[in-house]
This record gives sequence, structure tokens and C-alpha cells, in this order.
Amino acid sequence: MSEQSQDFNWEEFENSQSAFGDGYTAAEKEEMLKMYEGTLNQLNEQEVVKAIVVSITDRDVVLNIGFKSDGLVPSNEFRDTPDLKVGDEVEVFVEQQEDNHGQLVLSRRKAKIVRAWENIQSALDNDEVIEGVIKRRTKGGLITDIFGIEAFLPGSQIDVKPIRDFDVFVGKKMELKVVKINHANDNVVVSHKILIEKDLEEQKQRILNNLERGQILEGVIKNMTNFGVFIDLGGVDGLLHITDISWGRISHPEEVLQLDQKVNVVVLDFDDDKKRISLGMKQLTSHPWDSLGEDVEVGAKVKGKIVNVADYGAFLEIMPGVEGLIHVSEMSWSQHLRNPQDFIKVGDEIEAVVLTIDREERKMSLGIKQLTEDPWTKQDLLDKYAVSTKHTGVVRNLTNFGLFLELEEGIDGLVHVSDLSWTKKIKHPSEFIKQGEKLEVIVLEINPEERRLALGHKQLEENPWEHFETVFTPDSEHKGTIISKSDKGAVIELPYGIEGFAMAKNLKKEDGSTPETGESLDFKVLEFSKDDKRILLSHLHTYAEVAAPVKKAAPKKGGKAQAGSNEEATTSLGDLDALANLKQQLKDKK
Repeated sequence: MSEQSQDFNWEEFENSQSAFGDGYTAAEKEEMLKMYEGTLNQLNEQEVVKAIVVSITDRDVVLNIGFKSDGLVPSNEFRDTPDLKVGDEVEVFVEQQEDNHGQLVLSRRKAKIVRAWENIQSALDNDEVIEGVIKRRTKGGLITDIFGIEAFLPGSQIDVKPIRDFDVFVGKKMELKVVKINHANDNVVVSHKILIEKDLEEQKQRILNNLERGQILEGVIKNMTNFGVFIDLGGVDGLLHITDISWGRISHPEEVLQLDQKVNVVVLDFDDDKKRISLGMKQLTSHPWDSLGEDVEVGAKVKGKIVNVADYGAFLEIMPGVEGLIHVSEMSWSQHLRNPQDFIKVGDEIEAVVLTIDREERKMSLGIKQLTEDPWTKQDLLDKYAVSTKHTGVVRNLTNFGLFLELEEGIDGLVHVSDLSWTKKIKHPSEFIKQGEKLEVIVLEINPEERRLALGHKQLEENPWEHFETVFTPDSEHKGTIISKSDKGAVIELPYGIEGFAMAKNLKKEDGSTPETGESLDFKVLEFSKDDKRILLSHLHTYAEVAAPVKKAAPKKGGKAQAGSNEEATTSLGDLDALANLKQQLKDKK
């Protein structure tokens, strides 16, 4: 401290000074206070005000808002304005006029938030278009920055067409509209689609007003189904059916088209309201039939690929858009090919012969069997299948009257049900053999002109009835087994595998009971007919006496008897039960 300051009398100085305002009248004091207060701004807390940058340090920015004191704001709140300098005007948020230390508390970050929400609300109220930056992808959509606030952009609101990859939008700017604000959760929902729809609506009206059949338009494939694709024509959707994509046959549009692909299409048709528009693509090129070579004519051989197989045949594509039908009857000389899928499959590449062709109707019938010789026209046919020659074939079909046997492809013969067995009475061929099994036969008759071949199986052996005539003589007894029963009687299996028939009244056993199927009994031959192949039997006659003599039945007039005739009793025998009762009455009278 200097010598002069040590000699300064502070007490005397303070006593000599007048108090603040001394020397002023009360009116002058009031006037001076009003003037001072006029230099200060009216300040309310929790509002945004403008401030002037007074000074900038590494830690703080000093701001003057026209209040009695300046405020401090951390420098990191000005990172977005690296060029900030003294004298610049900025907006700040007044948190407190005075804190515990008497300091004015300001915040630029909160000012930006408040101003951002005001801008967002204004954009919603005034239907304004704003710009946002896509920050990141989230579940169901994107997060975008608008005015420093994060907003949600749903995936369905990005574009009018479905978006499959959201990541391509991250980091890009996008024009948006605010569609919803939830102040309770501070959530904002925006949309880009709504801007596109507005433009598309105008474009749509222009397209619809000028739409006409035959018009060629450019579109983008927006959706794909198994029956066709939906094409965006610029706000208007049209359907390109699968049959109008290509002249060739395709099973799914994805074979030739892909999503988001730009294509040219022609307007085929539309309804009165123009809400359903049918489009075509193949119509932009000429029909393949128009370029079909003149060498494709009846008798010509063509190659192609099977594109479809139906119950009635298959379609052979000889070039895209040009197909011919191969009917099932033209696939093989065999008469028993019933399912084309057993013979041919989709994708098979084969050769065929043109049978008929109509270029105006664009129809063609083809044949495969014509590539080989008709087996019925072969020169050695009569020698190969001469009467009495033996062969082995495969059973292809069973009917009530017999079975068809395939000896080779295209050569079938009929084995009548009566020519299957000498001894068994077969009502249906399925009782004797199954479809697909092999059977040895002998040729009975051949007629190449009518493509008919009669075959027999039992003729492979001699007729055993010549021998049976000496074994099953009338009145002889044999052991037999009941193999089936009916109301009329029962079929009896005799030795050598031969069958006979016993009427119901002749089945009664000595104890009065009726035998069951499978039971073995003694039977007496009442009648034997070699020509009719019929043996009439009786178990009753093995233990009961009868008055009438047993007779040998004569052959029926009219030739060969039909199967099942054993079930009828001969009238020459009469009612055997009645005769036995009559004889017993005569004995009782004696």
C-alpha cells in the first residue's frame, strides 16, 4: 500500500458523501426510476426470447436479452452453429430470471425444441410441406428428423407401392407432411405417400380421361400373383392376366417377369367406370402362328416340348405360342391307354406327326403312334397269331363278359368268361385273375380287318368232361364240399375240381338239419350232362329210398347251356320227396 493511500482518511470521506438520491426531490427520483426501468425488457419465464451474443468462451456464451443481467449458455448448445460470433442474434429459452445465485438461467436447446414444436404444429395446421432427414430404420418404418424433433414415418406411408427395403432411404432427405401429433407422448407421425397420392390423383385423372382400347402405356409391376400381375400405370392399376403375358404357355408370371420391372402394355378392355382395366403384353407382338413355316403340314414330323397333360391328352409346343393336341387315342396303338400321365409327362421333349392343321383356327392335332408301324398291318401277323398258336399276355381290362389280354403293344385279344375254365363256373373274370397279371392263352380266331382276336385259356388242356362222364355216372356216390349256398340250393365241389349242384330240398341231412357252407358230405349223382357240363347231386338220396328211378338227363335243345343252369332241376325226376312219401304210405297200408 502506498504512503499516500495510508494517509487517506476513509471515515472522513464516507461522512462527507451524500446518500444516493440526496439532492433530488421525490418527483425527480420517481422520474429517474421510470427512465431506468424503461431501458429493461419485460421478461417472463418459460418463453423464447431473442438474445445478442456478448462474448464467447470455450465453456460458455454470454447473452444479452435486455434484462438487468446477462445470461450464460454452455457452448456445446451451439455446436450446430460453428460460425457463431459476437453480435449475432439467437433465440433462447428463459428458464429462470434468477437462480439460487441470482443468475439469469437461459437454454438454447429448449428454445430449439419449443420453436420446433411450434413449427410442427404450424405445418399440421396449415397443411405445409416440410423437409426431413431419414435418421434410421425402426420397426414398421423410419425415424426422420424435422426441425430437430424425431418423427415416425410408417412403412405404409413411404410410397404408394409396397417398399421391401427401408435401408435405402437412411441418410436421405425427403419431403413430408405432418399427419398426426400426440402431445401427451411427444409423438409426431409424418407421411411422404400423401404427397405422391396428390400428384398421382392428377395423373390418374389425365390417364383415365384419355384411356382407350388399343392404347399402349408404360407401367411398373407392383404385385405378382399366380393368375397374373398388377401394373401401376401412374396412379391407375391394371391387371395383366397370365394368359396375356406371352403367346407361349407359362405356369407363373415370375417365369418371365419380376417385381418393379418397367413394361409396355396395351389396353385390352375396361369397364364403364374405368375401375377395372385389362392389359395385354403378348398383343404387342405378332402371333407365332403367322410365322409358322409352310413345311408344317399333314404328315410332317415336328419336335417340341410337352407343356400340359390332361385326361384326354397332352399339348405339344413346337414353338412358343404354337401348340398341338396329342389325343390319348393317338399316343399308342394299344387300345387300353386311358391315362396320358402314365405315358407322357410335362417337360418331355418328343417327336410327333401332324394329323390335322387349321391355320385360320390355329389348331393342330398330332400323333405319336404314327411314328411306328400299325401292328395289325404287319405282314407276319397271320402267321404269328395263327389259330391254335399259344401266347402269353397281360390282362389289361376286365368286363362282365370276359377279359382283354394285351399280347404286344396294339394287339389285344378277348378271352370270353366261358373260355377260362372247363370245370369252374365263373361269373366274372375277377374271380379267376386280376388286372395286370399274365395269362397263357391259345388263339381261337383272328380277324385283321376288324382288328379282332378271340383267345381261350381252358383250351390249353383237353376237355375233362369226356373223362368225367365215366366217373360221375348217375346213381354213383362221391364225397363233396359245399362251397356256396343260395335259396335254390348249393354248389358242391367234387373230386378233380369239378362242381355240381344240389337243390335245397336234397341237402337235408338224415337228422333233419341243413348242412352249412364248407361242410363235406356224401352226394349221389342224379343227373350228368356232358354237353351242358352239368351235374345234379343229392345228399338226401344217399340215405333215403326213392321210388322213381334215377335217369340220365338229355342235352338241352339249342346247343350249349349257359353257366348256372345246374341250379335248375330236371322235370323227368319229379318231386323226389313226394315219391318217397307215397312209397312209405303204400308200405303202411300193406
